[in-house]
Amino acid sequence: MVTDDNLLILSNGELHVTGRLVDASNATLYATASFEDKSIVCIYKPIAGERPLWDFADGCLAHREYAAYLVSHHLGFDLVPLTILRDGPYGFGMVQQWIDIDEGVELAKFFATDDPRLRAMALFDAIINNTDRKIGHLLPVDDKTLFGCDHGVTFHAEDKLRTVLWQWAGEPFTTQEIQILTSAREEIVGKLGKLLAPLLTPLEIQQTKKRIANLITAATFPLPNP
Repeated sequence: MVTDDNLLILSNGELHVTGRLVDASNATLYATASFEDKSIVCIYKPIAGERPLWDFADGCLAHREYAAYLVSHHLGFDLVPLTILRDGPYGFGMVQQWIDIDEGVELAKFFATDDPRLRAMALFDAIINNTDRKIGHLLPVDDKTLFGCDHGVTFHAEDKLRTVLWQWAGEPFTTQEIQILTSAREEIVGKLGKLLAPLLTPLEIQQTKKRIANLITAATFPLPNP
């Protein structure tokens, strides 16, 4: 999904808004990015359309969406669709490539399975401190590919993991998962940390580092907060 062509179109194409996802709590606009003779369907979330939240600063949700994409991309999860920050017809905001899902997958049953793609999503959510992993935020494409969307309420400095993916709670991490967390710990103090610096507060980045370290020490998936 993440290709140079798609990034070029999404970044430089003219955005044409054609609809709105009415069930979303913030302004979530269905759009097309057109550049030269190519186009991509996308979701456009202008910062001007974000509703204030009591526990997150105003006007920061788009940046958190992009931060979640960067973590997913740089750590090799590839669970978040291609996402950028850019200007648009209703101001600066987040633009994300639209994902056509497999309509044959019954999400109400799928989310509770032990599918390894969901396990990867659960680990990813633990890293980014996702406070809002709903069933409808899962985007299965085929037997191999799964994406997740709506990562605006992530990276809070306090532990606020709220998710439907608890089937591995308390279960030991695999060797590969420990390796991913170890890589995350290294990346967050290196290149990835520099990329996140303009998007999150210093405290939120520091707490992300601490959260990753705690996951490595515990060596198990987190339990629900009582």
